[in-house]
Amino acid sequence: MRERAEEGWTYAKAGVDIAKEAAFIRALTYEGRGFASLVEIPGCDLMMAISTDGVGTKILVAAALQKWDTIGIDCVAMNVNDVLCVGANPVCFVDYIAAEHLDERVAAEMGRGLRRGVEMASVQWAGGETASLPEIVRGYDLSGTCVGVVKRERVIHPRADVGDLIIGIPSCGIHCNGLTLARTVVQKAGFSLNDPFPMNTERTIGEELLTPTRIYTEILSFLDVCSDVHGLAHITGGGFLKLKRLSDRDEIGYDIYDPLPPQPIFEFLQECGRIETAEMFRTFNCGMGFAVAIPPSEEKTALKVLKDAKVVGEVVRRRGIWVRDTLL
Repeated sequence: MRERAEEGWTYAKAGVDIAKEAAFIRALTYEGRGFASLVEIPGCDLMMAISTDGVGTKILVAAALQKWDTIGIDCVAMNVNDVLCVGANPVCFVDYIAAEHLDERVAAEMGRGLRRGVEMASVQWAGGETASLPEIVRGYDLSGTCVGVVKRERVIHPRADVGDLIIGIPSCGIHCNGLTLARTVVQKAGFSLNDPFPMNTERTIGEELLTPTRIYTEILSFLDVCSDVHGLAHITGGGFLKLKRLSDRDEIGYDIYDPLPPQPIFEFLQECGRIETAEMFRTFNCGMGFAVAIPPSEEKTALKVLKDAKVVGEVVRRRGIWVRDTLL
């Protein structure tokens, strides 16, 4: 008998409190935590962009299925996509693997995914580091760092303003965020990760969750043809709350009146976990993996390059993030 929660699940109930994470970040000495950091390169007009990130608890899904050949794509994607958010061209990637015990089969499969990821992103895999940490790590942890370069005058500074359009680019599933909540919902509803996915029985639930994160390298072509870009956002942890990074102005807001359709995995998780709609958009990408803020004059040009994208909303003179009149 599958268990149904009397009250809906939230990310915090599953063990991840976004508000506490924000407080933790504020407590650190470094305050400039955007998608990627920018460093001046002396003696030239280039700046270096750096991002570091991991795959989070998605790696527990890979471990449960003993399927390690796609998780490397996720690791590359999470870092490359963040570097793209400042307008930089990703150049190289390094990985970091922490392990309880070393297994050559796991290493070979992880390596295939990492190699495929750097090929998809057109970056150089510049090696990495492996650490055996049996007293600290249970299983494996996978993270990485991406470095990119951008001309100083082409850096994308977040400056979205009232009247700007929000262009949404589809995700390909859950990507790498919200997996703690997703795994909890699956378990509490009485499913196994090896059970057939009800909305596509040719795949298991675990395989659906392991769909690799999309890598948005088309953003570089978009930046070549759109001369007036007001912000770029990679929709990761915190879901649509990441739209706040499109501007540094607190007095404006975002009206997402026509969101992209979510993939079936999100409908499945919401139903099984009785998750409120606002919580879904605060946790998951819900079908939109990347967002762009542009003035209306750039719409036609943008959509010629971003083939599967569409206008999902606009910047408004009202604080907060609204998805079809639901305040997040």
